[in-house]
Amino acid sequence: MEKRIYPQAIESVVMPEPFGRQSFDNAEKAVAALQVLYDRNTKFLRDSFAALAAGGDSSKRYRAFYPEIGVTTSSFTQVDSRQAYGHMPTPGHFATTVTQPDLFETYLIEQLRLIMRNHGVSVAVSESTTPIPLHFAFLEGTYVDGAAAERIKRPIRDLFDVPDLDGTDDQIANGTFEVAFGEPRPLAPFTAQRIDYSLHRMTHYTATSPQHFQNFVLFTNYQFYIDEFVARARDLMEKGGDGYTEFVEPGNVITRAGQSAPSDGVAPQRLPQMPAYHLKKPNHGGITMVNIGVGPSNAKTITDHVAVLRPHAWVMLGHCAGLRNTQALGDYVLAHAYVREDHVLDDDLPVWVPIPPLAEIQVALQEAVAEVTGLSGYDLKRIMRTGTVATIDNRNWELRDQRGPVQRLSQSRAIALDMESATIAANGFRFRVPYGTLLCVSDKPLHGELKLPGMATEFYKRQVAQHLTIGIRAMEKLAEMPMERLHSRKLRSFSETAFQ
Repeated sequence: MEKRIYPQAIESVVMPEPFGRQSFDNAEKAVAALQVLYDRNTKFLRDSFAALAAGGDSSKRYRAFYPEIGVTTSSFTQVDSRQAYGHMPTPGHFATTVTQPDLFETYLIEQLRLIMRNHGVSVAVSESTTPIPLHFAFLEGTYVDGAAAERIKRPIRDLFDVPDLDGTDDQIANGTFEVAFGEPRPLAPFTAQRIDYSLHRMTHYTATSPQHFQNFVLFTNYQFYIDEFVARARDLMEKGGDGYTEFVEPGNVITRAGQSAPSDGVAPQRLPQMPAYHLKKPNHGGITMVNIGVGPSNAKTITDHVAVLRPHAWVMLGHCAGLRNTQALGDYVLAHAYVREDHVLDDDLPVWVPIPPLAEIQVALQEAVAEVTGLSGYDLKRIMRTGTVATIDNRNWELRDQRGPVQRLSQSRAIALDMESATIAANGFRFRVPYGTLLCVSDKPLHGELKLPGMATEFYKRQVAQHLTIGIRAMEKLAEMPMERLHSRKLRSFSETAFQ
């Protein structure tokens, strides 16, 4: 009979030296302290893993904790009622765990600065009680040799903390989180482990680093738009950038302003599921474009993850089915309401929750259409219609008995149908990210107008270029706007986190 060898019992838990709680009246210094603590604790985990892989002591468990920001207020402070964020709803103690403070430096400084200004309080930096999973402690791009892991004589879960999905959810953002007695209220919509999870998935899905994502995001459901975006971005870089500094493609392939070819990165052998492209400006002020492919599942997946970066706006820019006989191929649709039959968010955001249009996004899109087409006022109605967009999860909805779907679409006053727009808008609503939709009619299945092959080619050549120009111009208009105006109070619930 084979002799079993049982691993030695865990004798103790090894941790870095305790980090004393520090109080700050300066946002920059508070974030610097977060960076020091985070770097120290993640390095401890990496070094411990390397030592074990080299034959170190596997009778001990190794643990380090995420940094934490805490704020305490004692009164119902009256703040500028126009502000959507930057203040606590009630007196009490609020806290959040923090990850990768280098990546979120600008965001964290802005959030803490507003809290300090609005409440006249200091913020505390300390270690939380949430362990950092080993997987999230490795530097981006780190390759862990399988042979090294095999040299460790017991399961990794015995020696290190691993991702815990029981505590990685969207209850705070969904408004369903219940604070236990004596526990702090949430200061931010996402916890550190939830953010780390998304940062890792984002790299997997887009083949670009989260650090390259910009604050203004365009989503599309066709590669034609990406091809046009890439051609324009490369040409822009070669001509000096015109305010943009870099263009980043999958594989973190970087072309800098003034260059005619990339100088960094390696293109992947095959494109990822949802490739991302980034036309960068300082402080993440540029434009990211992602080809999300077709379907509400992809739309939810990518927005679930991009949301943790706290972008200033995202807009759906793609093709749709025109539902009205008065529409023509190439007409634009500016969504101001959504019929949500995508079903991917039913458990997170009930369908009875309205998804309102946001004036700032609507105006920027309409003004961009007017500028690019040269039409305005009543004439603009010839090529653009504002109305309800229906999003459905059945790509071949036309093949069903038409009486039910057509009746619902007519009753909803829908003017267009696609498979992504309502999902992107609803997740923007859920995560407090300003959202919008500008679609282009590419066929009219209810009226027998389907593109023939030659028509399709000509249509894409002509219309994609103009549509993309409109999308880029709209995002540039939004970037020129003060952010306190762009982040709408419409997206805030009764009891909100102070962080945007």
